[in-house]
This record gives sequence, C-alpha cells and structure tokens, in this order.
Amino acid sequence: MRAKFSHISWITCLSLLFCIYTNGLNAQELNAQVQINTQNIQLTNKQVFNTLQTAIREFLNNTKWTSENYSLEERIQCSFLINIQDNPSIGEFSGSLQIQYSRPVYMSGYDSPIFVHQDNQFAFKYLEFDRLDFAENQNLSNLTSVLAYYVYVIIGLDRDSFEEEGGTPFFQKAQNIVGVAQNSNFTGWSSFSGPKSRFQLIDDLLSAAFSDYRKCLYQYHRQGLDVMYDPAEQDRGKQVLRDALLLLKGVNDKRPNSLIIQIFFDAKSQEIISVFNGGNPIDIRALKELLPNLDATNASKYQQMGPG
Repeated sequence: MRAKFSHISWITCLSLLFCIYTNGLNAQELNAQVQINTQNIQLTNKQVFNTLQTAIREFLNNTKWTSENYSLEERIQCSFLINIQDNPSIGEFSGSLQIQYSRPVYMSGYDSPIFVHQDNQFAFKYLEFDRLDFAENQNLSNLTSVLAYYVYVIIGLDRDSFEEEGGTPFFQKAQNIVGVAQNSNFTGWSSFSGPKSRFQLIDDLLSAAFSDYRKCLYQYHRQGLDVMYDPAEQDRGKQVLRDALLLLKGVNDKRPNSLIIQIFFDAKSQEIISVFNGGNPIDIRALKELLPNLDATNASKYQQMGPG
C-alpha cells in the first residue's frame, strides 16, 4: 500500500511540475515597457506615478487580450510613454501618450518598427491604488479604454504583418471601444476630435480605401523582410519591398496626407532608406519619385537613395 501511494504521489508531483513548466512557457500577448514622465507638473507626492506605472505595466502585460497562447519569445514588443502635462485637480491628469511597436524579422536579431504614434488627447482620472479595470462594452475608465484601444491596434497591425488583413478582428475591437467611449466626456474618441484622433486612426485602418496599406504591411514584412535572411533571396526581398511601397500611391491618391500614411513613414523612413542604400542595386526609380510625395520630411534622403 505504501509503495503504491508513493508511486501515485511521484506521478502527481511530476504532473504538477509539468503544468508549472508548460504554463511558464506560455505568456500573454504583450511585453510592454511603460514609463511616466512628470517633469512638467508640480506635485508634492509623486509616488502615485510609480504606483500607476507598475499598475499600467501589469494591466498591459497580464491581461489576456486574445484567445491564443503566446510563448515568451512570441510576445509583442512595445512601449508606452506617458507625458503628464497638467494636473488640474486631485486625481485628474492630462498630457500625451506615445506608443511604439516593433515586429521581429525572421531569422535575424532585428525588430522592424511598424507603429510610432503620439496621442495628444490623453486625459484620465486615477487615485493611487485604484484598480485598472476594463470591459469591452463599458467605459469603466478612460485610462484603461485608451490603453486597451492601442493594444488592439498593435495586435491588429502585428497580425496584418503576418497574414493579409489578419488584424481585422482586433481593429474591430478597437472600433468598438471608440463607439462605447464616445459617450464619455473625454476627447479623442469622436469624428470631431481632429485628424489625429483615435476615431480617425481606426476608421482609416478599417476603411476599404486603405486596403492597399494593409496589403503593403503584409507584403513588406512577411514576403519581403522575412525572406532576406537568405542571401540568395535578398534581391527578391528588396523587389517585394519596393512593390509593396508602391501600393501606397493608390492609398494616397484616395486620401492625401492621411494619418495612417504619416504614421507609416514615422516608423519606416529610416529603415526604407537603409534597405535601399545597401546590397545589390535594383530599379527604384518609381520609388524615388513616389516617396518624397508621401513623406516630404525625408524627400532629399529618398532622392539620394541607392548604393553609392
């Protein structure tokens, strides 16, 4: 009897250890870095921001955002920088939120930036040790609604880069947050909030007029960058990148100077220049003509692009 009990106990222990190990291999979707900058406000006790920073990091990284299991190495790398500009009353804050997201390139140590954006209509209420709760169909807190909105935008962009229009379900979740939050007193959620609002961003991402932008994301990353680890495929990869970028002409023709095109080049301009300045030359005359029209800030760099 004793031997049988010991055997069962040993199997049970092994099972528990296996469960602990396999659970450790699975993680939530995000590996988000969070920083709060309070240099522009006067506040006697700034400990509240240390507490808030930890709470936001745990909210982003410990919430289950999708129905899928991500391994530790599959987690989406992103960062959230909050600049507090004003503290009009106790527990009320306003400022900006800067979000950055990069996607790993296959068989390389390089992360390709996809989303670099600053939201200047960021305001919220928070008292130290408040719980950060979120519900998809309720606006429990403007802080968690804004954070969840950008989480779904990031996951949607990540999926789009691996599968053509794979991010649609997550963009729809972000759009739903916009619809629910429009009844709040906070700005950034409505069509009247300006050309860089959260409403405008998700409207662009789901608009048929921007389908070629999303096709560009997939071709550029999955069919272009991801094959370039193989020296024999580098020229073909560059050609795919070129052709993917040329798709943006049709997008810009339909919606000139759109927010989504601005965001794309805020993330991609330096990468594009680096890719086409190195390696074997390919025909990029059409690209050098197009890019200055899409991203005037870097026009001179694009015109000089190509191996020296």
